[in-house]
Amino acid sequence: MPNTKIYLDNAATTKISDSVLNAMLPWLKEGYGNPSSIYTLGREAAVALNTARSQVAKALGCDDNEVYFTSCGSESDNWALINTAKMMAAKGKKHIISTAFEHHAILHTLQALEKDGFEVTYLPVYDNGIVKVEDVKAAIREDTALVTIMYANNEIGTIQPIPEIGEICKSKGVIFHTDAVQAIGNVHINVKEQNIDMLSLSGHKIHAQKGVGVLYVNKKYRLAPYINGGAQERGKRAGTENIPAIVGLGVAITEAVAGIDAKNEKLKKFQDKIIDAVMKIDRVHLNGDREKRLAGNLNFSFEGVEGESLLLQLDLQGIAASSGSACTSGSLDPSHVLLAIGLPHEVAHGSLRISMSEYTTEEEIDRLLEVLPVIIERLRSMSPLWEHIIKGETFKIQ
Repeated sequence: MPNTKIYLDNAATTKISDSVLNAMLPWLKEGYGNPSSIYTLGREAAVALNTARSQVAKALGCDDNEVYFTSCGSESDNWALINTAKMMAAKGKKHIISTAFEHHAILHTLQALEKDGFEVTYLPVYDNGIVKVEDVKAAIREDTALVTIMYANNEIGTIQPIPEIGEICKSKGVIFHTDAVQAIGNVHINVKEQNIDMLSLSGHKIHAQKGVGVLYVNKKYRLAPYINGGAQERGKRAGTENIPAIVGLGVAITEAVAGIDAKNEKLKKFQDKIIDAVMKIDRVHLNGDREKRLAGNLNFSFEGVEGESLLLQLDLQGIAASSGSACTSGSLDPSHVLLAIGLPHEVAHGSLRISMSEYTTEEEIDRLLEVLPVIIERLRSMSPLWEHIIKGETFKIQ
């Protein structure tokens, strides 16, 4: 087993909680029936499936028949965007609005749609990592088919003004989708009250199993099938349902939503402690607005430090963190999110994301703050660029 002692990469994935695991186990062992079957074993699985669907619907403030189970948040994003684009293109609307710092599940899908003749407006998010409501309003046109803006950014944790954007979209008659993978269980969401037409979420960000997600779609919109070949998910997504994972997600989202306030109260204290300590280090940047952010997500950039080296040094101390999105961890390019908020390439390369959960302890935070300044000083002492930086000499990383 890994020797990680302190896990601070919960924005990448979370551990399965005991309650979720215990809820899943019977459906991995005794309750293995196919929910499409009419005998008792199958009917019991179908009841479990419907119970989980109701749990998700209650957590989101929607109806059961507006919840579709998927394999992950990325699939949900793809389904929402592609389905809506095709639906609205038939009405002559081929303009989409998004932001420059969306998750790649959104950006890459939008790029594919652009190749199919759609026009996409990518709104700026400024140095605080927040899109302006007035920019959204100004970008909407007669041919706008969809607005898709993430609820909270996965890399820097900034929370977007989703209710206000939803209200604008409603007044303009434009479909509004939000990727809420990072937000679910961290902020209070009610899709009806916040005028959200479509929403994506993923189980493994809230202590459920990997490989299960949800797409919420307002029932006033007709969802086209995403996978053909069976009647599952009301004929929209063929394939035998992953009952253990879906049951686990139902438990996880119920617990996550119920525990938002208590978790945020705890993590906000940790967040303030980390920011106050880390900002004492020379030439460090807090990426994104200090207040309008998820309580458990912090992102710093350290001048003269390479992010990968920083992560490896932390790992040697038994601390797991990240330098950005886990979905792009194999890339040598600087984060598109950090570039979108105006960081230079050379500064964006030295980023550290710290993402906590309700399981994070103050002792773990104290240990991080003990070793981090030492690691930064060591890495800078080995850097051939650090002396140029402190002298104010310009340079570029190729």
